[in-house]
Amino acid sequence: MTRIYFDNAATTALDTDVLNAMMPYLTEKFGNPSSVYSYGRETKMAIENARKKVAKILGTTPGEIFFTSGGTESTNTSIYAAVRDLNCTHIISAPIEHHATLHCIEAAAKEYHIPISYVSLLENGQIDLNHLETLLSSHSEKTLVSLMNANNEIGNLSDVAAIGILCEKYDAIFHCDMVQTIGHYPINLSALNVQFASASGHKFHGPKGAGILYVNAAMQIKPMIHGGAQERNMRAGTENIYGIVGFAKALELAADNMVKDSTYILGLKSYLFQKLKDAFPQVQLNGDSFDKSLYTILNVSFPKTTKSELLLFNLDMAGICISAGSACSSGTTSISHVIEALHGDKANEMIPIRFSFCKHNTQAEIDILIEQLKAMM
Repeated sequence: MTRIYFDNAATTALDTDVLNAMMPYLTEKFGNPSSVYSYGRETKMAIENARKKVAKILGTTPGEIFFTSGGTESTNTSIYAAVRDLNCTHIISAPIEHHATLHCIEAAAKEYHIPISYVSLLENGQIDLNHLETLLSSHSEKTLVSLMNANNEIGNLSDVAAIGILCEKYDAIFHCDMVQTIGHYPINLSALNVQFASASGHKFHGPKGAGILYVNAAMQIKPMIHGGAQERNMRAGTENIYGIVGFAKALELAADNMVKDSTYILGLKSYLFQKLKDAFPQVQLNGDSFDKSLYTILNVSFPKTTKSELLLFNLDMAGICISAGSACSSGTTSISHVIEALHGDKANEMIPIRFSFCKHNTQAEIDILIEQLKAMM
């Protein structure tokens, strides 16, 4: 049975060119970058060349890029550094953030005995910037604002520039989860008032277990992982060389093909929504789907019925991979915290489905999906 994959917000397939770039560091170039002889020097050089490449694409300096295991580690490092090292005694976030943020701020707030404020959402799920300013202006203490660039479930894009301006106005530290946008949009970190940013390579056809943490040069923070002097004393442990090389290559390919790929993928998203509307007039959009939204994600809800409750299971049996929300929450039976924040009590009356696309998907796959849905509903 041929499988169809529509869950690219969870992870993407490794690009062949990325694998080819990684292969030498999985085979003959196996040296430890901390070693002084030639095997070590060539892998150390590969890391620094990757850092320069990433920094150039993201509009920043190599000294502000640190390689990590992915978005969760980068987010945790940012939040704890802001509280522990930068004297933030108040945290502002949103109820629809990724659990990597929500669970981390809860842990940090409990450990350091500091309050958390949650910014209100507009009807379409966007951040209420007026409420954000109210929260910032009503607290005199140093504040950390942790808000994502794009929501991984409904696709809403936040106005990072506007959030940054407010943070600068009130002298707040701004951490931005950019896991769903780096590799998909042109981003110039130097032009944004962002002190910390997180990214993961597997969201744009790079390897799993490889990510970056951007730290603005003005931030003086301590390492989260102690031991060796790797990553300029910021992250102890032998570097994931092939992951780092793969991350940089994937980002380079994504940047080179961004206009072509994004136009194509947005076409798929629009095509699917039109097909869904024609076949299922009762389907509802979740989020700001065709305004300020990721071109990669379409999140819709079907009315809850005995048939729709089995949609994910039945589609999986038919070889079609989709999700109800974040892959990091798979296995749970509770309603997504994002959908609940968006719809309140009405969330219990709907079956949300997230379709997320990449350059490998086709209209023919969408046609098969629609026929399967018709048969199941």
